[in-house]
Amino acid sequence: MSFIKKLFGSDSSNASAAPDCSMFCYQCEQAAQGTGCTKVGVCGKQPDVAALQDLLVHSMKGVSFWANEARKQSKIDNDVDTFIIEGLFTTVTNVDFDAKAIEKFVRESVVIREKAKALANGGAAVKAPEAATWTPAGDLAGLVKQGEAVSISTFDVDPDVKSVRELLVYGLKGMAAYSDHAKILGNEDPEVYAFFHRALAATLDESLGLMDYVTLSMECGKVNLDVMGLLDKANTGAYGHPVPTPVNLGTKAGKGIMVTGHDLKMLEELLKQTEGKGINVYTHGEMLPAHGYPGLKKYSHLAGNFGGAWQDQHKEFQQFSGAIIFNTNCIQKPAESYKDRLYTWDLVQWPGIKHIDGWDFSEVINKALACPDLPEAPGKEILTGFGHNAVLGVADKVIGAVKSGDIKHFFLIGGCDGAKSGRNYYTEFAEQVPKDCVIMTLACGKYRFNKLDFGDIGGIPRLLDIGQCNDAYSAIQIAVALAGAFECDVNDLPLSMVLSWYEQKAVVILLTLLHLGIKDIKLGPSLPAFITPNVLNFLVENFNIAPITTAEADLKQILGA
Repeated sequence: MSFIKKLFGSDSSNASAAPDCSMFCYQCEQAAQGTGCTKVGVCGKQPDVAALQDLLVHSMKGVSFWANEARKQSKIDNDVDTFIIEGLFTTVTNVDFDAKAIEKFVRESVVIREKAKALANGGAAVKAPEAATWTPAGDLAGLVKQGEAVSISTFDVDPDVKSVRELLVYGLKGMAAYSDHAKILGNEDPEVYAFFHRALAATLDESLGLMDYVTLSMECGKVNLDVMGLLDKANTGAYGHPVPTPVNLGTKAGKGIMVTGHDLKMLEELLKQTEGKGINVYTHGEMLPAHGYPGLKKYSHLAGNFGGAWQDQHKEFQQFSGAIIFNTNCIQKPAESYKDRLYTWDLVQWPGIKHIDGWDFSEVINKALACPDLPEAPGKEILTGFGHNAVLGVADKVIGAVKSGDIKHFFLIGGCDGAKSGRNYYTEFAEQVPKDCVIMTLACGKYRFNKLDFGDIGGIPRLLDIGQCNDAYSAIQIAVALAGAFECDVNDLPLSMVLSWYEQKAVVILLTLLHLGIKDIKLGPSLPAFITPNVLNFLVENFNIAPITTAEADLKQILGA
């Protein structure tokens, strides 16, 4: 353990110290005190919501137990399959804060469980775990108590086993988000659903040990690569390959709707329904890359991008006079100043906030028409749309610049942004990257530096915005193509990954990178609270993962300067 203390500054023993309390959550980077939220979530999650989410995950493990048994008999059901990804996505950080909405999911999970059990010959001759047989309480308060009884803090299991088992569950949650986006666009894979069920069911198997869950976690990373490929195919099939596109950060005079989240299909439907109505549509947060897709940028009233990353919404949403709609996670407790013009869609919910089910956005449109106009306020332009097709389209130029020495190194600086102190590191790192190096970025972490002017190298922009967090797939495709061109392993490329994480989608992307054998990743701003010292030691010894330190020191170490 002295090695871990020396490397990380502590023994990182927090993951085994879950207190005996009604609420315990440590699935995101904001975990209170770096150990876990025990009274109320830093994200705003209330104890009853935390308990209901724990109960929902517990119940879905039972659903997957029976679905996995049914699959052994080649019996599948799409309702069972899709419920798992929607239910898991619901429990991702900053998605659903509405106890009543989660109660509906919990109760539906029991109906779905019985459907899966019937597929498995009614459970004949199968010894089922409690998660596959439990009976829900009759009221909400009773469900909350049942949820408290299956909290992470109640797990009586070896700390390292619990650590990797939770790593697997959080990876599955992140993969569920990407699977859901692909499903909305019509791309599904039965083998992906099969893995969800097999992996969730495995978390109920007390005979499995540490390395069994390590193996499953690495497999989760492998399957997630397939899922991100499915989503990439869905997005590009529907809207074309992204192309480099300037995006205005100001506003146009007139009515406006801001769309924040990740879902492109929802944005497309809103653009269709607002066409010709005198309403400008603005993206926010992870929706910025939508401007690069030909099938979306063709709408002239897709006017620009307003604001930055999710954690600044309290300040930025007050400055936007139009209607606002969330289509995936990242919602915070709304301020009174914009609460009446805020909407949620699909799985995102907040108590008291108007929710849109389905694809009819007329209520949002009518609200926008009733809101005050936005001012004519042109802003700075930034570039997005550097997906793998765009970058590999000029691969010869990029490779030539590397061979000539004009490009010395590539840095992937990206991931989730957040409110915790220390994230200014990523701004400082990007600013200090030498001018003969190229920065690739993705996800909302880009907002730490994407308004800065980095110039270009022989016409190649030094800052390449690859897209959303799921577009890590594009970054991987670019890296693999470069490795092929230089006839070397990806780890031998002049490429370094400096990543920021916040929630479970970042967890599964990390698992994908580990599955691919990517080493020397620098991760921050803090390490996951659910990782024990022994698990951390495994990651250090096998993948040389290291925490960020200072921008200057890390650059010096990476470049050998």
